[in-house]
Amino acid sequence: MEYLIQVFEQFLTYMSSGGFVMWPLALSVIVLWYALGYRYDTLKRGSNATVRNLVRKYQEGIRTESRGMIDGAIIEAIGIVKTYGHTHATRSYLDDAFNSYTVAIKKYTVLIRMLVAAAPLIGLLGTVIGMIETFDSLADAELFSQTGGIAGGISQALFTTQLGLVVAVPGLIIGRILDRKADKMLLDLDQIKDILCVKEEGE
Repeated sequence: MEYLIQVFEQFLTYMSSGGFVMWPLALSVIVLWYALGYRYDTLKRGSNATVRNLVRKYQEGIRTESRGMIDGAIIEAIGIVKTYGHTHATRSYLDDAFNSYTVAIKKYTVLIRMLVAAAPLIGLLGTVIGMIETFDSLADAELFSQTGGIAGGISQALFTTQLGLVVAVPGLIIGRILDRKADKMLLDLDQIKDILCVKEEGE
């Protein structure tokens, strides 16, 4: 318990070292990693096999359980084809059914990009505030004031810059990786529709 109290006190000290800008940055960290975690959990394909092989395995009953989003989409698509038969409207039914998958794949994409772009700017705001405090200390000759003077201003500037980069850099890297994965899954959904609709027309 004492250890947790010490950690909490150190956290409060760290946050106060950077001024009020640290709290929006801390909130950004929480929201960003929640959004990244959600996308990571959502963008589970289910298998590394090609879409064509997966469709064949589900149609032949070789594979029955859904292990990810693409698996679930294939199962739902096959069910739609069996329900509505081979009609020209089947593609429209598939488009409507896959809309929920598309929404889930794209969810939080804009939020992540906004946070990654905003975090360094918020950190820069803290840097500017810290530098203003530094120059105020120079102007007032408060080099050794209780507020920290030059050292306090520079410290505040560095803390906010640091936290801004801590938010932005991992978010940028992981966000790009997840974006590429999302683009691949959107192509997989289109391929599922193409495979099933081509089979309809050929039968």
